[in-house]
Amino acid sequence: MSSEEETSQASSSSTPPPSSSPPAPSSHFIGKKDDIVKAGRVTKLVNGCRDVLVLYHQGQLHAMDMRCYHSGGTLQHGDIEEFNGRLCIVCPWHKYKITLAEGEGLYQAVDDPTARPLRTHWRSKGVKQRIHKITEVNGDVYVTLNDCAETIESDTYQTERYRSVPLKAQPKLKLSIQLDS
Repeated sequence: MSSEEETSQASSSSTPPPSSSPPAPSSHFIGKKDDIVKAGRVTKLVNGCRDVLVLYHQGQLHAMDMRCYHSGGTLQHGDIEEFNGRLCIVCPWHKYKITLAEGEGLYQAVDDPTARPLRTHWRSKGVKQRIHKITEVNGDVYVTLNDCAETIESDTYQTERYRSVPLKAQPKLKLSIQLDS
């Protein structure tokens, strides 16, 4: 086993170890891992209905809805920071913190606002951002959409209204048939 594979297995479950078996039928091709690593972040319309951000950080691939659950800010421009030992993407619009692994919204809490100095700590608001499963097969990266039936707040921004390129404006495949006379 190579040291890269060992590192991949030792890290969190966001990126499972590379596989040589074919991806699940519900998986969607995102791109070559090398290209994603070079770019750092890519966005893709998956399954014709969901805008997904795939990012590479500290040797791990992560996938989530592209727009922030709070106000629809584009997360591909957010910084990655650590809060209380948890990696988060910080929305560039309003600085909301979202964990990369679970999609939890974090906030800074104060237990006793009358105590001085104030003592703050990070708490979870619960899952707010839909996280999707990443699979790597022979250097190809696939996403399997999270199909949990429970509504997650980031679902709000997966509508035509919030797309940067409306579905109806995307080029359509035209078939032309040439008949021999």
